[in-house]
Amino acid sequence: MTTTFVDRAREVALRTLDNVEQVMVGKRSSAELALVAILSGGHILIEDVPGVGKTMLARSLAISLGSSFKRLQFTPDLLPSDVLGVNLYNQGTGEFEFRPGPVLAHLVLADEINRGTPKTQSALLEAMEEGQITVDGVTHPLPRPFFVLATQNPLEHEGTFLLPEAQRDRFFLRVHLGYPSTEGEIEILDRVRISHPIDALESVSSPEEVLEVQGAVREVYVDDLIKRYIVDLVDKTRVDPSVYVGASPRGALSLFRGSQARAVLEGRDYVLPDDVKHLVLPILSHRLILNPTARMQDISTESVLGQIVDSVSVPGSTPRGWFRD
Repeated sequence: MTTTFVDRAREVALRTLDNVEQVMVGKRSSAELALVAILSGGHILIEDVPGVGKTMLARSLAISLGSSFKRLQFTPDLLPSDVLGVNLYNQGTGEFEFRPGPVLAHLVLADEINRGTPKTQSALLEAMEEGQITVDGVTHPLPRPFFVLATQNPLEHEGTFLLPEAQRDRFFLRVHLGYPSTEGEIEILDRVRISHPIDALESVSSPEEVLEVQGAVREVYVDDLIKRYIVDLVDKTRVDPSVYVGASPRGALSLFRGSQARAVLEGRDYVLPDDVKHLVLPILSHRLILNPTARMQDISTESVLGQIVDSVSVPGSTPRGWFRD
């Protein structure tokens, strides 16, 4: 890939980030992670307390990217047909017609996804992995690009259901927004004094540009030693004594693709070890299941991954980005 393509892809990404920042105050790092997932063709899980801007991030991304946007409010009585759509009989034509559900959009916000039953949550599995849905034996393709941005509150457990491990693994990365700084919160109050910034936000990109940048990301060079570094990190999660279930090969692929996307954001056409290290926590932490002993000792997946990163040797690099031990 030539530098021209990198510059073009980076210009689209930075333009989108700047636009999102008109709504999201002081959350550029979180927005960058979300954009890494989008440029990699992955889905996003935002896990944080209520009121920190999870829905605003989804809406501002959808508007900035010029994408169609649908919101699904997950509740215990939500049915799979409410997500996917349903075939209805048309008495005039004497045939069944497919009425698409909210999932047929470029960006789908699954709000409070852990409040839906496992059966309803599982309705998204095919969509998230294969970019299609099947209703009554008929397969329907989803728009391209297609992203699921799901939110959940980690503190509230009454009336909630744990996400199936198969679905957690389908989320490319997990983002935490956190509370704003004092200055940032004052700026938020100033911005919404008359009207909310989201009301005036305009599109700065298009689905076609997103697909173009996704193609550019896949052309970013990844040296064999970087690939080995990624696999070694993932393999360590499978043998760590504190971990019951480690990261899957899908986790390694996500770390590979995410590192390519971050290199584009940095204006490079090759991946550095720092790209990989920067994404280990957001991409792998939600995929690990700690064993009961580790949970009783209040050990977190973040601390386990931190130790793994410290224990795996990092390949060196020359100024041209070619890696050697």
